[in-house]
Order: sequence, then structure tokens, then C-alpha cells
Amino acid sequence: MLVRRFGLWIVLAVLVVALSIASPSFRDPFNLQNILEQNSLLGIVACGMTIMMISGGFDLSVGATGATAAVVGASVSTLHLGTTLTVLIALAVGVIIGLVNGYLIARVRINAFVTTFAMSSVVSGLLLVVTESQSITGGTGALQWAATGTLGPLPVVFVVFAICLVAVWVLLTRTKFGHYVYSVGGNAEASHLSGVPVQRVQMLSFALGGFFAAGAGVLLLGQTNVGQPSAAGDWPLQAIAICVVGGVALTGGIGRIEDVLAATLILGVIANGLNQLSVSPYWQPAVTGVVILAAVTLDQVNRRRRRVTARLVPAARSGATATVSAS
Repeated sequence: MLVRRFGLWIVLAVLVVALSIASPSFRDPFNLQNILEQNSLLGIVACGMTIMMISGGFDLSVGATGATAAVVGASVSTLHLGTTLTVLIALAVGVIIGLVNGYLIARVRINAFVTTFAMSSVVSGLLLVVTESQSITGGTGALQWAATGTLGPLPVVFVVFAICLVAVWVLLTRTKFGHYVYSVGGNAEASHLSGVPVQRVQMLSFALGGFFAAGAGVLLLGQTNVGQPSAAGDWPLQAIAICVVGGVALTGGIGRIEDVLAATLILGVIANGLNQLSVSPYWQPAVTGVVILAAVTLDQVNRRRRRVTARLVPAARSGATATVSAS
């Protein structure tokens, strides 16, 4: 039980110890700080992806959403309207994209893959047309501090990531909406028959996914001071990979946000460790793929064991009851 619950954290600890021994540069505090900073944006995107995947969907347009938020944020910042308004407008764009995805999936009943893949193409295309494929310089001092500053030994962006994790944990485990998300992801039809507003839950889940993707896009703007239309193209698959390694089921209904934190750090540590060991960058995707396959395989094995146990326990109880009655 202990290994099942804290397995990812044990793997993370083993990786950190092994890489610290193998590479003195890996254990340098500045490098460890870089790992936290470099992976926090993907972690924030994964927070939204976790909600969507637990509800039974996923979003391939989070990269386009993040890039759009960065470009919109850069454009608004040039009007000198202040950091708060810049961030709010960029986040609103992300929520709108998420709501459109959710509406098409929940109400029109278009497959999540088709909907979000098409939305990614539409948003990216419009962004390139509007900007004429040119980057937009912008940002504010506050955004730059949030994306690159530090609070003691911790990067501020990692603190933002931690706040997002806590917010999602509270949402999923302490609210009625969170209960609905798990219910809809586990069995949408049964949830509907039980009175759960399935369509609203799905739409809100995708709206939250767009919100977190836009938030990461705003922080990306803070890191680079540039709104790049072609940025964040690898976010969708990387965020899904984090969720899968973290034990979030692609079929919905299963997942814990604390394991998503561990998965984010594991993949970040592996990538950084390979760099520190001067491993060819061509090997890095292969290693990441092996890690994902291993995580999915172990998850499937554990679920089969749980299903077998769930069948055996009632049978054993009924057998014991029959024996007592006969005696």
C-alpha cells in the first residue's frame, strides 16, 4: 500500500540521489532551482489537463491557447493598462477557447480529439494571420518577476505552480464540482441518470483547462518578454505525458493531483539529468517514452490487481457467511 501510494515519490527520490552521485553539477543548488523553474509552466498546464482527463476528455489545443495568451498579453501590455488588466484579458481568452471546446464536446458531441485538434489548428492559424507570423514584444515588470524571480531558494513561478496544485486539489477533493468531475469521467451516462449536470461539468472542466493554459502562457511571456505565435507547440503532449505518468486515466474517472506534481518533477529531473550527463538530445525523447510506457504498464497491472481483489473480497465474505449459517 505504501509503495502504491508513494511510488512516484520514491522513484523521484531514487532518481535525484542517483543523478546527484553521477553528476556533481546536477546537485548544484542553482541547477536544482532551474529544474523547478523550467518545469513549472508545464506543471501548470498539467493542472488543467488533469481536470479535463479525469472528466473523461483531454485538450490538444492547450499549446495554441498558451501562445494566444502570450501574444494577447504582450499586445495589451503595450497599451500600458497595467499588469492586472493584462493578465485578466489573457486569462479570459484562454477561458473562452476552453468554453468553446467544452461546448462542442458536451453539447454538439464531437469527439474531444477531433474538437481540440481542430481548435488548435484554427487558433494557431488565426494567430499567425493576425500577427503576420511576427513576434510581439511586451510584458511588465511584475510578470517578469513572477516568471523569473525567486522567493528565498524557490523560483516564484514554482510557487505559482504550487498554488495551482493546491487550488486543484481543493477543487477535486473538497467540492461538489470535484465529485462530479470524477463521476462524469467514470461513467457519464450513469452520472446523468443520477442527476449530475454532465454537460455543464464537461464545459467547466475545459474552461478551467483553458484558464491554466492561458496562465502558463502569461508566465511564458514574463520569461521571454515576447509573445511568440508559434510558441508552446509541445505543451499538449507533454502535459498529457505528465498526467499519464502521474496515474491519471486516459479513460477518465481516476487521478490525483499530488501524483501529477511528482510526475512533473520526475520528467523534469530525467531531462535535466541527461543534459548534465552529456547524453545526446536524440536519446532524451526515447528515454521519456520508455518512462511513460513503464508508468502506464505499472498502472494497468495495479488496476487489474485491484479489480481481482475487489471480486475476491465479496466472494470470501459470502463464503464465510454461508459457513457460519451452516454451522
